[in-house]
Amino acid sequence: MSIHPASTSRRYGVDRREFLRYIAAVSAIPTMALRADDQIDRHPTFKSNPFTLGVASGDPDSDGVVLWTRLVPEPFNNDVLSSTPIETKWEVAEDEGFKSIVQTGTALATPQLGYSVHVEVEGLKPHRWYFYRFHAGNETSPIGRTRTTPEPETMPDRLRFVFTSCQHYETGYFNSYPHMQQEDLDLIVHLGDYIYEYAGIDNRVRKHHGGEINSLNDYRNRYTQYRLDQDLQETHRLFPWLVTWDDHEFDNNCAGIVSEEDGVSPEEFLLRRLNAYQAYYEFMPLRRSSFPQGPDMKLYRSCPYGRLANFQVLDTRQYRTDQPNGDHQKPLTGKVFDPQTTMLGRDQEKWLMSNLLQSTATWNVLAQQVMMAPLNRGTPEEARYSMDQWPGYEYSRRKLLNFMHSRNIPNPIVLTGDIHTNWVNDLKLDAQSSKSPLVGTEFVGTSMNSGGNGGNPIAEFERAVAQNDFVHWHNTNRGYVSCEVTPEKWTSNFRITPVVDMHGSPVETAASFVVEQGQPGAKKA
Repeated sequence: MSIHPASTSRRYGVDRREFLRYIAAVSAIPTMALRADDQIDRHPTFKSNPFTLGVASGDPDSDGVVLWTRLVPEPFNNDVLSSTPIETKWEVAEDEGFKSIVQTGTALATPQLGYSVHVEVEGLKPHRWYFYRFHAGNETSPIGRTRTTPEPETMPDRLRFVFTSCQHYETGYFNSYPHMQQEDLDLIVHLGDYIYEYAGIDNRVRKHHGGEINSLNDYRNRYTQYRLDQDLQETHRLFPWLVTWDDHEFDNNCAGIVSEEDGVSPEEFLLRRLNAYQAYYEFMPLRRSSFPQGPDMKLYRSCPYGRLANFQVLDTRQYRTDQPNGDHQKPLTGKVFDPQTTMLGRDQEKWLMSNLLQSTATWNVLAQQVMMAPLNRGTPEEARYSMDQWPGYEYSRRKLLNFMHSRNIPNPIVLTGDIHTNWVNDLKLDAQSSKSPLVGTEFVGTSMNSGGNGGNPIAEFERAVAQNDFVHWHNTNRGYVSCEVTPEKWTSNFRITPVVDMHGSPVETAASFVVEQGQPGAKKA
């Protein structure tokens, strides 16, 4: 990829001045919504159920959580509602029958945000299950279930969560979600590629609506199509989620303000990103602190789970410099060692290091996107590494690992998606040395369904397993990773669904790995 000067291109019908005015207008949306009291539809009527996309919750803390819904009576018709903000009532209860209601309130579903609703509930009890629902006019949403986290200074006995990524609607069904619903979980972590931006292609398992998405309406419709999947929608209803994006929520292999495609000006690129980021916020249970400011959106944040675990949710797309050496698979030379290259950006990197230094958690978890271990995907004689993953930013990678090692950060665990296959990797200061200190462990989860059924050997990865001593295990099936965390040990169970090209699949546990507290490195359970 390469960055090009500002041009007079009109792919989106805007020049630089119009683009800047557009950014200013969209950045003002939260303030506009808060001042909308003079014109509110308090008694709306709907021709059909406005809660077709269900409910969701996310970003839990010890006294609250974000509740989400979106009013869409006709899912792919974004103009069916009036331009007036709609009053939406919400309730939180200790029981599913709502006999013990503990919080109520109202929120506005505004046209500026596609009639999405984000409620930041506070004042709840820590480490408790709650039930919630919304009302608009005479209509009532499905009942959602959510959970607060433990108090910051307490040590819970256990945390159960799953992580997943890479759900490409066209390449199969989301067969892992029904199995997640049967697990006793506190949390779901999604590591990105929640949607794919590509145009619909015939003769696949399912088909995207329309062409490759660019406009705000395009992105809204793509999220709508995914959220109409009942397995995905039901899993949002049952558990709180922590989410972050990778590239396909916007554009494949994007990096900073650089498009994968040649000839795309920064204005064009950022306008498309503005649309993508606004839609992402509209459809995710995120706090107001994550509201996009034009084409920028601060998604990195912490989620402590008492003193047991601290999740640092990272964004490895928005702030990175361009992939070095022309992207793809290359030797570790040239710009990969340039101190000016960065995976996280200066501000996020400082934030992460500061949080890790102050953490009192037993397990310090990096929930992020691309593989951190330096996987040689070439040969011993001609080593090659993905320039899109952390080894392409080797200066940043080594800096972070050295920091965690020298500052004695307790029990680093890196959770990774992106690559559509399962891996268990030791993270060493020097991956080429058998005597190098172990810093932490990386668990790489396969895709939900991207790439189709999976399960077949991939020669490149089979070769990589044989020549990278830090790899403990590898698998090419689809599925998810289920984790149980206690003060003494971390267990990752790799659940696989053998098929995704038909709806419904059994689930198997292909392997389980354990990390003992204070002893970096994974062991077969």
